[in-house]
Amino acid sequence: MMKQKEFSIPFSGLKQGKHDFEYTINNQFFESFGYEEFNGANIHLNVELRKLSNMLEFFLNADGTVNVNCDLTNEPYEQPISSELKLVVKFGEEYNDEDDEILIIPHGEHQVNIAQYVYEMLVLAVPQKRVHPGVIDGSLQSEALKKLQELQPKEKKEEIKENDPRWDELKKLLTDK
Repeated sequence: MMKQKEFSIPFSGLKQGKHDFEYTINNQFFESFGYEEFNGANIHLNVELRKLSNMLEFFLNADGTVNVNCDLTNEPYEQPISSELKLVVKFGEEYNDEDDEILIIPHGEHQVNIAQYVYEMLVLAVPQKRVHPGVIDGSLQSEALKKLQELQPKEKKEEIKENDPRWDELKKLLTDK
């Protein structure tokens, strides 16, 4: 699979110290995991690898946008996301990825694949509730929003207009100070 090769970082030939890898992630990356919640994606991923004598440290830092549909209106919009993750890779008898932050790979391995970690980090960076910024600031015009406004209960608005004379006397006390 393409996702496997691109995100396999060969560390055996690298000197000890810091190494940087840059990726641009689009929607094909998510689709390769069978994840189809996004209409599109444009994410810049910086991976810093620190190679030490007995282990590897990965610092993943992602910034970008995913195009998702609003939960209220189903209108697509660009959702900014940013996320970071630290992953420690140690060497052991056998492969073990049970810990979220420590990956154990067998002695003798010469590369490590970070695709699954990148995928999980980015999917979790998207807010649970996806709301179009136009809904928040009132600028979005959509059929779904118009329908929601039409279907809103109207009684509440009428109640507010009527003044209760019992409160009027109390309000005078507040303004007469």
